[in-house]
Amino acid sequence: MAKSSKPRASTQAYISPRQGVLPCFGLPFSGSLSPDNRWVVLSNKLPWDILVQIYLKQMRNAWTGAGGINPRVVLGALIIKHICDLSDRETLQQIRENVYMQYFLGYSSFSNVSPFAPSLFVELRTRLGMEQINAINERIIEHVREQTSSSISWEASSKEESEPSISKPEEEGKDEIGSDTTEENRTEQAPGCALPENRGKMIIDATVCPQDIAYPTDLNLLNDAREKSEELIDLLYDPALQGKKPRTYRGRARRLYLAEAQKKSSTTQAIRKANKKQLNFLKRNIGHIHRLLDKYPRMPFDRIQYKYFLVIQMVHEQQQYMHINRVKSIEHRIVSIHQPHVPPQVRGKRNAKVEFGAKIQVSLMNGFVFLDDLDWEAFNEGSRLPASVEKYRKRFGYYPAEVLADKIYCTRDNRKLLKGLGIKLRAKPLGRPSLSEAVEDHVRPGERNPIEGVFGQGKTAYGMNRIKARLTSTSGSWIAAILMADQPG
Repeated sequence: MAKSSKPRASTQAYISPRQGVLPCFGLPFSGSLSPDNRWVVLSNKLPWDILVQIYLKQMRNAWTGAGGINPRVVLGALIIKHICDLSDRETLQQIRENVYMQYFLGYSSFSNVSPFAPSLFVELRTRLGMEQINAINERIIEHVREQTSSSISWEASSKEESEPSISKPEEEGKDEIGSDTTEENRTEQAPGCALPENRGKMIIDATVCPQDIAYPTDLNLLNDAREKSEELIDLLYDPALQGKKPRTYRGRARRLYLAEAQKKSSTTQAIRKANKKQLNFLKRNIGHIHRLLDKYPRMPFDRIQYKYFLVIQMVHEQQQYMHINRVKSIEHRIVSIHQPHVPPQVRGKRNAKVEFGAKIQVSLMNGFVFLDDLDWEAFNEGSRLPASVEKYRKRFGYYPAEVLADKIYCTRDNRKLLKGLGIKLRAKPLGRPSLSEAVEDHVRPGERNPIEGVFGQGKTAYGMNRIKARLTSTSGSWIAAILMADQPG
């Protein structure tokens, strides 16, 4: 049987944009590229030399001696994929057909050959994790800030620093110790008021990025676990070792499942009875698997099969506990046997009270989006605010002048911390405020709309409401790449 051949990767070498602009782009037909096309404009904005260095450092090709694919082609294809919200295969198909996308990837002429195999995206998401994608995102933002260093916003900030008695000693201290001024020194210089070096406004919020899984119910989850246990039994059975194959009653179990699952409406008692039957079938199959394993001198499962075996046992244990105790929730509940790391996140929203995916915390600064935190377990947003403020200082060299956040961030400890750093918290004061305080600190709905717009655009246009990666590491890379594509301009 002939093996399927993968398309060969592009062998053209990477050419730095600093070496000069190509005089022309070879087209299959007469004409020229439009300079106003979005891919042409974006190609001229990105710092390709910096992005290529980050990519090569992660690939470690200099140490292994392997000749890698053109880094600009790989990174450019990743950007195209998430900007257009395409699948891996469709991304490469669009690149083959679109001359502007090929110009964005650094091609010198049109090519009808796929740049690489679709499976390379999987390896790329594995190697370029969330930290590396965030580093690429921050370097892009840093490059944009350097290009706009002479704009009005930075002129205004330079006017604020015109007083030498305050700004110069702090700048010298930052250069010597890497922008790590202690809180005591800061409060001594400007006690009781907003420090002059604090600049900018940080908007912070959290959301959930749902995974691409079926909505979990106890009956469907037990049926999936039962079917997987039957696959493992078929894999383990060897007539030379076990003799007669153990009975699983899979046909009867399937009929009983469909009899309940295909009902338009059902009662709690009927669902509970159906769950009990599936629990018994699953328990019987797990016992068969243990007895079949005893006949083998060593573990016959590979890594993935052994993981499934552990997962279905945990599913049975959790569902058995909830059935006996008549409860509907349990800690670290598994909602998908294929992605057991996906947790239920209680959100309390009207259209989605519970979402299934990773919870992220995002900060918006001067129109730029940063992924501050990602966790697969539910967390209180207020506990992550100090870390986000410190990340702001590491990125820009100073603390923000204002922080706009939800009520959950405005704890007493956070208020005290921000006050000590000279940061103004734009939120409702504690207690009964006076009329002047209520008007001064009032946050208008439009002021927090930008970060809500980031979430809305990311979920509707870039696919952040349906993360299709299956692993924790690749899902984090997927989410970080979407936020990188969600940058303004």
